Amino acid sequence: MNKKSITITGLSLFSLCLLSTLPAAAQYKPAPPSEVWHPVALVLLTVIIGLLIAIVVLGSAVISAMDIYRDRIKSEKSKAVATIVLLLAGLFSADSVFAQETTEAAKAVSTTVVSGLSDTSFYLLISVITLQILIIISMLYTLRVLVGIKSKKKKKKEEIPGKPKVNWFERLNDTKSLDAASEEEQDMGHDYDGIRELNNPTPPWWRWSFYFSIVFAVVYFWRFQITHSAPSQLEELAIAEAAAAEAKEEYLKNAANNIDENNVTLLTGADDIAGGQKLFAANCAACHGAEGQGVVGPNLTDDYWLHGGQLKEVFSTIKYGVPEKGMKSWKDDFSPKQLAQLASYIKSIHGSNPPNPKEQQGTLEKE
Repeated sequence: MNKKSITITGLSLFSLCLLSTLPAAAQYKPAPPSEVWHPVALVLLTVIIGLLIAIVVLGSAVISAMDIYRDRIKSEKSKAVATIVLLLAGLFSADSVFAQETTEAAKAVSTTVVSGLSDTSFYLLISVITLQILIIISMLYTLRVLVGIKSKKKKKKEEIPGKPKVNWFERLNDTKSLDAASEEEQDMGHDYDGIRELNNPTPPWWRWSFYFSIVFAVVYFWRFQITHSAPSQLEELAIAEAAAAEAKEEYLKNAANNIDENNVTLLTGADDIAGGQKLFAANCAACHGAEGQGVVGPNLTDDYWLHGGQLKEVFSTIKYGVPEKGMKSWKDDFSPKQLAQLASYIKSIHGSNPPNPKEQQGTLEKE
């Protein structure tokens, strides 16, 4: 096949690609001008233009490949090109039928696929894009055949008789099985009590791990011991302990404000009792006495209680008060922590037997 024949064949192939689009184009009815500016139509048209440019470039490459590799094209390759031409003709004709069927189906559907764009225009654009993609794939395959790049099946390596098979584990470790003959070749000449040393180096992954550990050690020593650009382990521990102490303090601060009559616990610390005593002296002594012996209010040191003598009950009485008996609610004056201190102080003076106690009031509750 001479240069002229090859050129004619290439031009025929390209002409067939162009002529195959005519049946689909014949199905097209001009859409209103407004559809051209539809966003979906603009995107599809951009894709079509890009694919058209790719087809032109590939067509030029195919024609150039025909010219450059004309001497390499034999009769068998000519048959292959002819087969490709027939295959392309079948594909393009099938695509034309598909485009016609798609257009007819689009006419049968009353609703549009894309709002503002007729089904005819949408399916026509999609058909053109599909056709262009098929043309590009066909031209790529043709170019691949022309330049002689064919996929070749990998041939299995012929096994040498008497040579042991190498499995994946040996490949990974760069080792090999040895027989009596090959052991003699790998003998290093060192014999220790009948144990011979063979030339069997360490695996590659072990060596690279060792090299990496050396680099890591150098970087680590430079960063932590010389430049101090990062905290050492002791410094990290101190930072973590400081952060934990700060978080604990914040938690305790929030926990102190989350105390209520359901979760209050008895405070026995000297600071808590002293704080409760100050609050009692400033706010409660006028009604209950300086030592809790009772004045207007009841005695808080005996075993009789008007509203319950358990810690939670004492806390609730202080928090919500007893308005019908003249005791105000202290929840707006004291924090939950202070209410707990005050209730704990009242429980601490139970059984103190102060002088001049008020008569017993309420119900007897033995602890």
